[in-house]
Amino acid sequence: MVRLLDVNFSDPINLGTADEITMLELATRIRDLCGSSSEIVFKPLPEDDPKQRRPDLTRARRILGWEPRTSLDAGLVRTIAYFRERLTAR
Repeated sequence: MVRLLDVNFSDPINLGTADEITMLELATRIRDLCGSSSEIVFKPLPEDDPKQRRPDLTRARRILGWEPRTSLDAGLVRTIAYFRERLTAR
């Protein structure tokens, strides 16, 4: 995000990973990493729901010199730890 401040570019730039997974796989990973037994609930998809959730990282590479360095699982572990710490600090 800080690199965006240094470039003269106003169109969207995708950040993410080239590894494509389904929303069910993502929900299952999050639930498992949290040690939760929560039920995963299925709802109808919005009409404009994207069929592919794999960002094109071309602009991030070309304009920002950015490459993903954190795996999805490592990022989820860090994110879960962050929110656990924030919620217990209340």
